[in-house]
Amino acid sequence: LLLGTTITISSNHWVMAWTGLEINTLAILPLISKSHHPRAIEAATKYFLVQAAASALVLFSSMTNAWHTGQWDITQLTHPVSCLILTSAIAMKLGLVPFHFWFPEVLQGSPLTTGLLLSTIMKLPPMALLFMTSPSLNPTLLTTMAILSTALGGWMGLNQTQTRKILAFSSISHLGWMAIIVIYNPKLTLLNFYLYALMTSTVFLTLNSIKALKLSTLMTTWTKAPALNTMLLLTLLSLAGLPPLTGFLPKWLIIQELTKQDMAPAATIISLLSLLGLFFYLRLAYCATITLPPHTTNHMKLWYTNKPTSILVAILTTMSI
Repeated sequence: LLLGTTITISSNHWVMAWTGLEINTLAILPLISKSHHPRAIEAATKYFLVQAAASALVLFSSMTNAWHTGQWDITQLTHPVSCLILTSAIAMKLGLVPFHFWFPEVLQGSPLTTGLLLSTIMKLPPMALLFMTSPSLNPTLLTTMAILSTALGGWMGLNQTQTRKILAFSSISHLGWMAIIVIYNPKLTLLNFYLYALMTSTVFLTLNSIKALKLSTLMTTWTKAPALNTMLLLTLLSLAGLPPLTGFLPKWLIIQELTKQDMAPAATIISLLSLLGLFFYLRLAYCATITLPPHTTNHMKLWYTNKPTSILVAILTTMSI
């Protein structure tokens, strides 16, 4: 995984970038299908097919570009057709709408720690490619995809009960925010991505330590780890982008940059669509901390636990609030 990511991020040549992406895909497959459950195998197969198609498109777009311009350099992607093909390839790799259908299914089929890798580290190489080719991409296409991603990520996350699927749709809507700004200010995309990865890691690790896969199990966890659950509430609100918390910063900067670029309507639409995301984060937060389960719990309220929270979760939570 680390090797593939490093190769892609540090490469100048398209074939090297493609090699890195392939190494990455093959490295994560055993992690997805580790449990040998039919759903995990299905998730691994879906992931492999989608990523293989996306890699083929990356190779195809770079070859088209090299055919027309004689350049294999990543930053020299100038041919419009290869730009379009590359945009769709990266959207497939990231799970941007309209290529988002594989992502919630794959996340649902894999364990929480693998889900964490899939929604943070595996998004880094395609993001790096998007960052490097950003000057030559088509703004209309990316803006349309971004607004659709935020909309669909919000709408489809509303009626989910599985925490992994909710996090998958939240990832899709966050990717919409990153894609809309990548042409105008690529550094903001990277900032948004880092903060998103930080907060999502926190949520995944917290859910992993309290073993909550469904909203119904999340309701009874407050007796096991009250302090952790309170922090989960704050992290979720930070993911939603509420003002005093970290998650508000990239959204604010993106809206500011969009209004500078005379794209106030797009900024308004994407801000309103993020309210949908806020709704399901609030529902997660409600289930985690505020709602009492309908039946009384029998065991004692433990304000101290024998199993201390891992240092990593503590550090990540502190950073992401």
